[in-house]
Amino acid sequence: MRMRKRPNLEPRMEKCAELMIHRPEELRGRWKAAGSELLGREVEKLYLELGCGKGRFTVDTAERLPDVFYVALEKVPDAMIIAMERCGRRGLNNLRFIDGDAAGLCLMFAPEEADRIYINFCDPWPKSRDAKFRLTSPGFLRRYASVLPLGGQIHFKTDNLPLFNWSIQQMEREGWELSELTNDLHSQGGELIMTDYEAKFSAEGIKINRLVASKTEKTLDLSAPPLERMRFAALRDARGYLESMRDKESAQ
Repeated sequence: MRMRKRPNLEPRMEKCAELMIHRPEELRGRWKAAGSELLGREVEKLYLELGCGKGRFTVDTAERLPDVFYVALEKVPDAMIIAMERCGRRGLNNLRFIDGDAAGLCLMFAPEEADRIYINFCDPWPKSRDAKFRLTSPGFLRRYASVLPLGGQIHFKTDNLPLFNWSIQQMEREGWELSELTNDLHSQGGELIMTDYEAKFSAEGIKINRLVASKTEKTLDLSAPPLERMRFAALRDARGYLESMRDKESAQ
């Protein structure tokens, strides 16, 4: 869905300027120190959200975890301004925003600097030729492994079941340990922090898929051998890529 243009975007962005990190690469390796300065107390955890959208989940999570320094990336300013305005109205000082892309994650964050990464309702890029753009593709997973320590986690939610199944396959092949897998998150009860999309989908009866992936000693990062081109990765056949790789390994 294309985000509609927000009126008066530039002046609204200027009003929220203190919530934006304009040169994130300059904080590489000292994000927690920067968070400690903002909060006036030591920050031990750094959580990232990739593609925060309008920021409902972002702001609610940061508010619930006041001792965590929370950094949200979003490359669509018309969505991010809503998230920043939400943050401003709540008066949160443990949340900051980056106008940027997850592809540059390792330029912004040092090895093992982040403790958790949230990926909520990302673009599924359903065609096989576009699979490399999915935020759960091997290329991105290796970036995450490079900025997370052992035991660091990815929290992933989506309404798209083929994308969810495909993501499970990639995470397992890349050496992540999976837990908390569910194809119907909202049936489990308890208080949930939702995104705007999630609230809409839930109201329509659409089931939400969720998992937690933890980095292990077997998890591949950017130091691993180069990735081969992905084939049979269209989401119409979420098992195609895995089966092709198994056939290739059997033939060796």
